[in-house]
Amino acid sequence: MDRAAAAKTVDQAWDEAILPSLSDLVRIPAVSPSFDADWENTGYLDAAIEHVRAWIDGRGIEGAEIDVVRLPGRTPLLLVDVPGSSGAPDESVLLYGHLDKQPPVGGWSEGLGPWTPVVRDGKLYGRGAADDGYAGYAAVTAIEAVRANGGAHARCVVLLETGEESGSPDLPAYLEHLRDRLGAVSLVVCLDSGAGDYQRMWLTNSLRGMVQLEVEVQVLDSGLHSGIASGIVPSSFRIIRQLLDRIEDSRTGEILLPELNVDIPANRVAETRAAVAAVPGMVRDSVPWPEGLRPVDEDEVELALNNFWRPTLSVIGADGLPKPADAGNVLRPSTTLQLSFRLPPTADPETALEAVQRRLSEDVPYGAQVSFGHAEAGLGWNAPDPASWLSDALNTAGEEIFGAEWRTMGLGGSIPFMGLLHEAYPDAQFVVTGALGPDSNAHVPDESLDLAFAAKITSAIAYVLDAHATR
Repeated sequence: MDRAAAAKTVDQAWDEAILPSLSDLVRIPAVSPSFDADWENTGYLDAAIEHVRAWIDGRGIEGAEIDVVRLPGRTPLLLVDVPGSSGAPDESVLLYGHLDKQPPVGGWSEGLGPWTPVVRDGKLYGRGAADDGYAGYAAVTAIEAVRANGGAHARCVVLLETGEESGSPDLPAYLEHLRDRLGAVSLVVCLDSGAGDYQRMWLTNSLRGMVQLEVEVQVLDSGLHSGIASGIVPSSFRIIRQLLDRIEDSRTGEILLPELNVDIPANRVAETRAAVAAVPGMVRDSVPWPEGLRPVDEDEVELALNNFWRPTLSVIGADGLPKPADAGNVLRPSTTLQLSFRLPPTADPETALEAVQRRLSEDVPYGAQVSFGHAEAGLGWNAPDPASWLSDALNTAGEEIFGAEWRTMGLGGSIPFMGLLHEAYPDAQFVVTGALGPDSNAHVPDESLDLAFAAKITSAIAYVLDAHATR
């Protein structure tokens, strides 16, 4: 493949074809089903699918089959099946992205808004631009660049779902439904991940798993005057504090249950040290620190390992607590908390959930009643070591496209699809990367996509596709 020409093809496509269409995609409020229970009637997920489908169809890729796949009661999925080059191995490359979006939230800067695309200082602002609307465009353009410049690629299947921001609940059913059609997947490219900076290509080497659990502690059927009941009836809040102390050291944040902890692999520790050395402040500066607040550790490597590999607990919701302005002198009957655990990539989430429920419900102080509501558990993911052909391709992309050596990093969040895919295709190579760099603001106001960086990621994927086919 003429690599320099391929990169020019990519840059031209971004300027002339991708940016206008991606800007129009930003305008579609395709909020994920968890945030739009009436999504089937509002039609925005379908509109996003149709918008991207029409753009891909207009590219005129020879032999490509473009289908909208729908299973009853599930979110739609866009599938683009591009046949491999002559002589390419009889294998499949699966390129993944998603078209659903986080809710808009308030607080966007002046002149910006979630559904109003704005290009400013080389960035496209708007909800879904970086997370993850660009992915389908990048995947298709990488294939086009290979084809147009003498390269080769195996059969490529681009899969764009519309439920990722809701935890990808429909993907297991779609994977099973499409198993025969996907074929022998030997390479997975995910374009929904992040970058430590914009100077080099970053591969994600691990993703944490997760457990969410709603827990309620009840002491009364209804509230009582605190002057009458306090000191006699135990506080539900105090009991739930004691129960949480069984799970988390409230002084350090350490999770105490062995089922939620693993030994961090030595190679991941070494890679984390290398990433932090390459970009000092990568972890610490990713947070907008209020004046006077200190991180949980002064060692940035330890901060990274905390985020990439150690379990954490966040209390993300509560019930049974009135707003301060509405609070009377009442001993409340119950306290409910929504607990969110991030798990090490190799921890078993179902085992972790069972351990948490067991510790919260056994030998409860004062005989209070503990009950559980909504619960979910999601797989983490630990990447296989890259094959030599993949390392060579990434080295070449680093030198020729970025002018800097590629690096790896873990991510503290989850992409449930990666764990599912690793189980389905244990021998596949994985390139989990993306354009979510510093200040890209996914999930919060002022989300933006660095356009030049996204184009470089696209070119790098073209390198990888050609190297995979000719290895």
